[in-house]
Amino acid sequence: MIDIPIKGNIREFSIPKILLYLNRNRKTGILIIKTHTFNKKVFMEKGDAIFASSTYEDDRLGEMLVKAKKITIQQLEESVELLKLRKKRQGAILVELGYLTPKDLFWGVKYQVKEIIYSLFTLDYADYKFIEGHPENEVITLKMSMGNLIYEGIKRINNLNLIMKEININSVLKLSTDPVSLFQDIELNEKDKKLLSRVDGKKTVKELADSSPEGSFEALKILYALWCTGTLQEKEETEKTKVPLLEILEPIPEGEDTFIKRVNEIYLKLDSLSPEELLEVDKNFDEETLKKNYYRLIKEFHPDRYYASSDRSIKDKLIAILEAIKMAYSILEEDLRSASPAILKPIEEEKELVEEIEEEKIKKTKEEDSEKNAEDFFKFGIEEFKKANYIKAIEFLKLSTELDPYNAKYWSHLSLSLTKISNGIKDAEDALLQSIKLEPNNAEHYANLGHIYLKAGMKKDAYAQFEKALELSPENIKAQKGIKLAMT
Repeated sequence: MIDIPIKGNIREFSIPKILLYLNRNRKTGILIIKTHTFNKKVFMEKGDAIFASSTYEDDRLGEMLVKAKKITIQQLEESVELLKLRKKRQGAILVELGYLTPKDLFWGVKYQVKEIIYSLFTLDYADYKFIEGHPENEVITLKMSMGNLIYEGIKRINNLNLIMKEININSVLKLSTDPVSLFQDIELNEKDKKLLSRVDGKKTVKELADSSPEGSFEALKILYALWCTGTLQEKEETEKTKVPLLEILEPIPEGEDTFIKRVNEIYLKLDSLSPEELLEVDKNFDEETLKKNYYRLIKEFHPDRYYASSDRSIKDKLIAILEAIKMAYSILEEDLRSASPAILKPIEEEKELVEEIEEEKIKKTKEEDSEKNAEDFFKFGIEEFKKANYIKAIEFLKLSTELDPYNAKYWSHLSLSLTKISNGIKDAEDALLQSIKLEPNNAEHYANLGHIYLKAGMKKDAYAQFEKALELSPENIKAQKGIKLAMT
């Protein structure tokens, strides 16, 4: 995903791109859209749109309720007159007058917010600015799926040229290979599902749109919306593993109590689970099993499931589990790529084979350039770490830092290995300080250093590192847990 500047014009960066960028980067702040006639604001919290406001008269709550057939013009006028006399919100006045129930009012406010956001998609020209940070004034917090907002907003667009400027109609689309995008909360109607089922990685956007019974323009909007949200992507190469469309569209059957219990169980064990345990594979897993489990778990613990839950604390837990699943998959996928066929031979030959492989690795690294040597030694170190051979891991990781001292990843993993041996805390601290020097804005390094200080009994120093980590990344679970331990 490309970086979006914090201010600019929507002709350069479209509203869907801006909102998706803020969502995927879990930004908190206010997105301001300004034209010569009005200002509209979208309030964001950790990537979710939670509220919106507008200076445009037709976006006011009363006018919205009239258009939604919830109140009459006479009732609107009566509430406006009372609004001038009382220091109350219009919604409260309408409830007091008996024209709305509290439930109707809640629906109306959410409807108003959504309509304000949807109206942004129809703009052709406007300046935008994103101000990061929590809003000074308290706002109503609503739970709304960003995927659905973007999807529905695009379907409101009535400008063919605007869409054709954004999507290449001669490109071939396919289902995304990113399960986070595939399993986001987007409500597709039957017509949308039918069009999605025709995306086969062979037809172009134009062919799909022109052959749709809904008409080229309506079909193009749906395809553009699915492409913008990441459900579809342009085809570049054939994927080995495909996820059946029915699996994507099929809802998860479990009840909320079961879901929350499962989330809490996994969340509490996150720090102690190995990559294999988290992805529920045994040591002899293959690529197909790994990918299948990865997709299933991403669907099960997708952060968008928060929108349907009554437990507000569940979102941060889902984000933490999602990131852990992605990291575990990355590690195990790398294991599959780098594994030697010899490792798969019978167990009785394993010891001899491992020795041969180690000799071959050392011989190979001596023949290649230093940068590749460093990466190879790093991989060997990780393999030894997983086998709990920490001394060997440290030796390999030290070699990687000597050959490429400017790679923070090498120093960070060396530090982790050093924490596993007696009298290794000071060296672990030095290695991690080197990582911080190379990547001063990486919250994970500060969180790890905090845990090193905790292990050494230096709670004051640990607290300072966790604070720094949370300044850089308020959602960092490791730092959140660490700061609580440092305060005890």
